[in-house]
Amino acid sequence: MNRNETPAATGAQENATLKALKEYYLNEAPFAIQMTGVKKEYQLGQFSSGTLINDVRSWWARKHGRDDPNTKVENDGRVILTDRFLALDDINLEIKHGETVGLIGANGAGKSTLLKLLSRVTAPTAGRIEIYGRVASMLEVGTGFNRELTGRENIYMNGTILGMTKSEIDRKMDAIIDFSEIGRYIDTPVKRYSSGMYVKLAFAVAANLDAEIMIMDEVLAVGDMAFQKKCIEKMRGIEQERGKTILYVSHNMDTIKRLCERCIVLKQGKIIFDGPANEAIALYMGINRAVATHYDYPESSHARYNFRKALIESADFPASFNGQIPENATLSFRVAVLGKLDLSEMYLRLEIVNSYGTVIGVMNSERGVPLKKNARTHVSVVMNCAHLAPGNYQVNLVAEAYTASGEWMKLDAVDSAFSLEIAYNAAAEEQHAHWFAVWNSSVNLEPLQIAQV
Repeated sequence: MNRNETPAATGAQENATLKALKEYYLNEAPFAIQMTGVKKEYQLGQFSSGTLINDVRSWWARKHGRDDPNTKVENDGRVILTDRFLALDDINLEIKHGETVGLIGANGAGKSTLLKLLSRVTAPTAGRIEIYGRVASMLEVGTGFNRELTGRENIYMNGTILGMTKSEIDRKMDAIIDFSEIGRYIDTPVKRYSSGMYVKLAFAVAANLDAEIMIMDEVLAVGDMAFQKKCIEKMRGIEQERGKTILYVSHNMDTIKRLCERCIVLKQGKIIFDGPANEAIALYMGINRAVATHYDYPESSHARYNFRKALIESADFPASFNGQIPENATLSFRVAVLGKLDLSEMYLRLEIVNSYGTVIGVMNSERGVPLKKNARTHVSVVMNCAHLAPGNYQVNLVAEAYTASGEWMKLDAVDSAFSLEIAYNAAAEEQHAHWFAVWNSSVNLEPLQIAQV
């Protein structure tokens, strides 16, 4: 800064420069992001011996067409070779200025790899990527924070990493602290922060960047419910700013629906859909809707919340079950539960999850069945679907019991235990107002009928 220039004058000059750049990007560049024939390949297995001398020997052997002297060999003589994995395969994508685009797909579909390429964390193996505008990347909230520094010092450091100048951070400091809701502790080392305070501060820094393109990976899943709502409102405000482009990855379909009009579905490194968010979500939920007549729930499953008081082992459906039942019909199935303790009464609860990942209702059993320690109990369940609108659902299974004090105690729970599609029934048209009244709300649906088999 020139000696005769004041901080205010410097700030005004920076604002003018940023405004000129933004106008250039909006008026001269035909798009914000363009990817053409992009591929990203990773090598699997061991590709380094761990020592320099062995790596040189391996390179020398490959260069002269000889066998690698460091290649591992199994006892049966099989040679273990490394393999290559194509994380992204021929991605062609164009995003215009001002668009808010969702990116969804199963774990391993290539979402994070795509964002890392756009954020220049890594380079593509093949293809071309063009970006017009400053990029603010929030791939992992809090990346770059130093636990020994105070919150204020981390704002300066993290803001610099994300592309902000010191004067820009100075002007935004009050807004960042106010948004983070941790002003009282801003001069305390972040190692003393709770996890919620930590991510609030990190999101506050990233959300206050003056960038034309924002790349976000599950960053709204932070803090408490009130702060999440605040984050969504902030994102909506950013979305309404002229020329702001947002690329957002999330497994929360409700958030994707609320923030994005356009959505891209990735599967095994390829784009299989690019269009309206509602259609993308419906396709994604259909891809992940497994249909079977028998479901096993291993104790080590990531979908299980094992409270170690029981084990929901499996669910069995009639041979004719194809994942679809008529509107206003009932569904009968059996659940096997292994007891971890003796209980006079175990109850079952079904949580009905809609296609946006929201629990819209629960079904509780009115009576219980006995549970014996180290014994398997088979329970028959009758599920009345009269209150469910036509559409696709996931069902969570929960086993619970009353404690001696009369409170509920969870025994075991399995997320997405099975999928269900309620088929539209034109003959039941006059009854549709019945379930529209409870749609998109959390209610108690028809009680479950259960009995020990």
